Amino acid sequence: MFDTMTMTKVVGAGCGALLIFLLGKWAAEEIYSTSGYGDQQAYIIDTGADDDIEAAGDEDEAAGEDDFAALLAAADPDQGQRGFRVCAACHSLEEGRNGAGPSLYGVVGRQKAQSEGFRYSAVMSGSDEIWTPENLSAFIENPRGYAPGTSMAYAGMRDAEDRANLIAYLATHGD
Repeated sequence: MFDTMTMTKVVGAGCGALLIFLLGKWAAEEIYSTSGYGDQQAYIIDTGADDDIEAAGDEDEAAGEDDFAALLAAADPDQGQRGFRVCAACHSLEEGRNGAGPSLYGVVGRQKAQSEGFRYSAVMSGSDEIWTPENLSAFIENPRGYAPGTSMAYAGMRDAEDRANLIAYLATHGD
């Protein structure tokens, strides 16, 4: 029943069907191709909003700092303790006890990259800045965006209120 000729016909039919599908794909790509037009729009409507965006960006940045200061003033360290559970996988709150990450004892107000006995990544170790609540918030929100090249693998905490609670909790651990 399955001799050499039958198997040759089956394999030939499969190859022919594949060829037809590949040619059909190629023809469809050529007919419906959008390349060659570039990124140019067909028409542009000037709303005048571009000028307002730059001015609003500066105002939003200043308002964001004020908003975070208000969030920090109203922060709940108990809620921050719950948020610290994620950090506890790599960090400790005991002075001098480093894990995969540095000890966070007294981190608020401490100079960056100054946990004794921890080897920081190059991007962090060259800084003379202090960890202010605003710096910490920006780092916790997006560690790789704040310090490109950091070895911290955490993706970030997007909610500003959660960050404020966490920083208030961290501020309770230190001198």
